[in-house]
Amino acid sequence: MADGMTDTQAERELTPQEFDFDAMNLQVGVRLQLLTHRRIKPVQHFSTLIGWLKDEYLIVKTPLENNAPIALAEGERVTVRVFSGTTVCAFACTVERVFGRPLLYAHLSFPRVIRGTSLRAAMRVKVDIPARLSAAWAGAAPMECLLTNVSVNGARVELRGALPREEGDVDLAFTLVSPANEQDVPVQARAAIRNVSPLPGGADAPPGFAYGVQFVGLDPGHFTLLQNLTYEVVLADRQRIV
Repeated sequence: MADGMTDTQAERELTPQEFDFDAMNLQVGVRLQLLTHRRIKPVQHFSTLIGWLKDEYLIVKTPLENNAPIALAEGERVTVRVFSGTTVCAFACTVERVFGRPLLYAHLSFPRVIRGTSLRAAMRVKVDIPARLSAAWAGAAPMECLLTNVSVNGARVELRGALPREEGDVDLAFTLVSPANEQDVPVQARAAIRNVSPLPGGADAPPGFAYGVQFVGLDPGHFTLLQNLTYEVVLADRQRIV
């Protein structure tokens, strides 16, 4: 199991517990999963947290489906899931008020009972994100590379060829998609090399190396984007958890 975790440890981490609202440490802009219960099987949609008034209501963006807002009815029961970076939490809400175009947001009742599953402090998920690596030391030429897994703390970077050093800092440039408007967001991240391992070569590819890097001073906005990416993968495809 990843990171040397035993089955007993993993089972303990996946046991739901009760959380209070502040313990979720939610940030404005975090991605939410909104489940409606109009059918036998709940239907999931993705939304974004706009804000909240403690003990009164949450404010969320109305989810879109085929570029059109879904129909939410006042009084309708929904389930909200959110990934805080270390915990997947779920709670029931009632739609209190719906604001149509051009606003497209809704008030949900403030959660009273929150159940959460604690995961590893920095859940790492498999990705396939092209990137550009520039070594922080003088005279190093930028190199094309691939991020093959990522977390809010760091990433695995694969490249064909080798860096002249196996320690020090590097600069990574890659693109993430903003959940707010589905626009590409350029990310510039400084990272420290923590480990290196060889990659096998092939008929069409020379041997290369995989570098485990840890982000240094990551921009808060970029942290939120990585958190959102991790959250969506955790909810949608557990097979991509490293």
